[in-house]
Amino acid sequence: MAGIIVKPRSRIFHGHDWVYASEIKKTFGNPEAGDVISLKDYRDRPLGSAIYNPSSQIVARRISRRKQKLELEFFQRRIAQAIAMREPTGIDMRLCRLVWSESDALPGVVVDRYGDHLILQTLTLAMYRCLDEIVKALVELVEPASIILRNDSPMLKAEGIPEEVKLVHGEKPKPFEVNADGTLYEVDLIDGQKTGLYLDQLEAHQSIKKYVEGKRVLDVFCNQGGFALAAAKAGAAEVTAVDISESAVAATQRNADINGVQINALKHNAFDFLKSCEDQYDVIILDPPSFTRNKKTLNDAMRGYKEIHLRSLKILEKDGFLSTYCCSHHASRQLFLDNVVSASVDAKRTVRLVENHHQRLDHPILPAIPETEYLKGFTFQLTPSR
Repeated sequence: MAGIIVKPRSRIFHGHDWVYASEIKKTFGNPEAGDVISLKDYRDRPLGSAIYNPSSQIVARRISRRKQKLELEFFQRRIAQAIAMREPTGIDMRLCRLVWSESDALPGVVVDRYGDHLILQTLTLAMYRCLDEIVKALVELVEPASIILRNDSPMLKAEGIPEEVKLVHGEKPKPFEVNADGTLYEVDLIDGQKTGLYLDQLEAHQSIKKYVEGKRVLDVFCNQGGFALAAAKAGAAEVTAVDISESAVAATQRNADINGVQINALKHNAFDFLKSCEDQYDVIILDPPSFTRNKKTLNDAMRGYKEIHLRSLKILEKDGFLSTYCCSHHASRQLFLDNVVSASVDAKRTVRLVENHHQRLDHPILPAIPETEYLKGFTFQLTPSR
């Protein structure tokens, strides 16, 4: 089997499963993009098997510490293991992430379940080429009514994978409703913006409920209204939801109607809205899309986060709550926390941390692979004036 020899002190010797081009000492056997290759250390000792793509920044991603082929049995076994690991968590298995890439030893494979339907992503070339085997394994193990391939991620370009959204099993589902902890959402798995519901934030939606009864709530970057809906159902006196996407605002309003609650959904640029806002709110939620997808733009991203934190703290009522989230793994939890602290200093406000937030357990984290932890969040309360 063709493969690569990894340089000493590379991250793979510390538990990571990725090999970058700068960490390769030698390539042997002429491997091609999409191949399964063998990994060896500088003393010619085996390190396992990996998928290979020299066009990607991450040249090799380990799939096993032994020899391994990408065949139907492999995908059946790995997907079954992923499902079995989630079942004891108490998470609704009909509304969850069934497979989470490296965390489930399937690099680039992401599977989300929405009731009887599955959303599949294949974000690495080798896994994309095994689409038929992955679909067969999912049909056997889950028996879904449909599987939709949503390969619409910017990550695909680096892997040489075409962007596409298509049905790969069953019949095209019409928009339908799902129940997430008592809140109804309309999801459109093929034509909607993403899916209409972010599974990683379902626990955070529930956590906001204890702060909002009788309060004025602002949900910025509302997407389809997850936090706004939770606040309205928990008895908030008034809920405003803001998003720059017209379709997201329309979806928020539809979800409000489905749940029989009142939400003032506004199409507006979040930065401009916060800068010009003259109202005061008791609870503000900030859940923006990732401001950076690489380290080069991290500083610019942190300036963006600081801007929305600063503006939000200035329009937050005394004793009010700010709940803020970051979904980029490039921004560490500590960096994000420091960003809020810096904004509070500039705003001349003192905040106390009341709650930490993480991605749900169906998005498992491998400590040796920090990239598997991407979502972090904090809820703060303003302290009395000092």
